[in-house]
Amino acid sequence: MHNYKELNIWKKSFEIAREVYLISKEFPQSENFGLTSQVRRCAVSVPSNIAEGSSRNSDKDFCRFLEIALGSSFELQTQLELAKDVLVLNNDQIDNILNNINENQKMIRGFVTKLRKDV
Repeated sequence: MHNYKELNIWKKSFEIAREVYLISKEFPQSENFGLTSQVRRCAVSVPSNIAEGSSRNSDKDFCRFLEIALGSSFELQTQLELAKDVLVLNNDQIDNILNNINENQKMIRGFVTKLRKDV
């Protein structure tokens, strides 16, 4: 069992979720039930799945939750790319979040690889 709050992948995911919440406040009100809702759910899903997986008794189970978190991360990345294309926003902020997501995806993959070697 891992303490999720000590994991860099959780810390980075949590920060990305916070940034997504802040930037999504700038989305048009017409997107409250569209992209705003979607990006927020995806953003929260990443650190949530890392936290939930960390409570599992085996690294194999933890890896499954990390893969789910990674999937949510790619979903978030896609939605932010769409928001960048169709909404009038500060694209520099979105680009910064996208770079952080990409970095975090690499970190999660690396952690999964390490856990699988230990199994």
